[in-house]
Amino acid sequence: MTFLSILCALLIEQLKPLRADNPVYTEIKSFAMRMETWFNAGHARHGRVGWFLMMALLMLPTALVYWVLIHYHLPLVAFAWNILIVYLTLGFRHYSHYFTLIQLALNAGDEATARTLLSEWTKQDTVGMEASEIARIAVEKSLIATHRNVFGVFFWFLMPLGPACAVMYRVAEYLARAWNEPEHMRNEAFGQFAARAFYWIDWIPVRLTAIAFAVVGNFEDAIYAWRNFADRWQDEAIGIILSAGGGAMGVRLGTPVENAGRVLPVDAATVDTTDAETESLPGEEPSVRALQSTVGLVWRALLLWMLLLLLLSGAVWLG
Repeated sequence: MTFLSILCALLIEQLKPLRADNPVYTEIKSFAMRMETWFNAGHARHGRVGWFLMMALLMLPTALVYWVLIHYHLPLVAFAWNILIVYLTLGFRHYSHYFTLIQLALNAGDEATARTLLSEWTKQDTVGMEASEIARIAVEKSLIATHRNVFGVFFWFLMPLGPACAVMYRVAEYLARAWNEPEHMRNEAFGQFAARAFYWIDWIPVRLTAIAFAVVGNFEDAIYAWRNFADRWQDEAIGIILSAGGGAMGVRLGTPVENAGRVLPVDAATVDTTDAETESLPGEEPSVRALQSTVGLVWRALLLWMLLLLLLSGAVWLG
């Protein structure tokens, strides 16, 4: 049921992509803002209470519906419920149209349009960016978004609570951003627990994503870059994904000095510039061709995940 649920949800999303401003997401975002308003009194413990309460209010109903359907022997309805939850928690098509349009614009030599699209996607200033910078940031953003919107959801959906765990992952990822990234929240204690909680929730998935990139790409370079350069990012998860993904494609996804200043503003990640090492990251500077390489890497990694899910589901069914 797990494999088929994910496969059906992916197919439905390809045919009918879920808008990023859909009512479900809008309500959850509004709920998160209300929780911050109600609980934020300037202490980290308030953020912890708000985080657990929001998770409980979203996860418990999801798990309860699934348990009731299984308990009363309604497998087809439970299957449909799984598909709905995966469809709502996946975000494969939320960003792919930006990536595709940027790729088409750069292929046509229209850097102005590419800069505009990148600015809309990343919410950052792209004035004066050259084609290589546009390509690099688009690749970086795409790899991170793929992990958080697809592969991370896959991992947690495999857990015993299935749909509820998928909801937990996506909501935890959103709270880690929403309660830390806005200017008025950046230095507040309220969001500290949300960021730390997502770090541990994402600890295993981010490494599985990096392994998948290595397996379907240049394995040796991916592992080398991961082991030697991932710790140069202050955000460990982003460092692992970008170093492994860049190594797998033979592309240099930002050096520490460049990223610290302007090249890697993805999800407020910065790079640790105190690293005494001066060795540069392996690979070539990103170009328009790197965008096509990214598409290939992501799809191969997706097929690898689906194959593993199929094998796992088959083993469970035969067992």
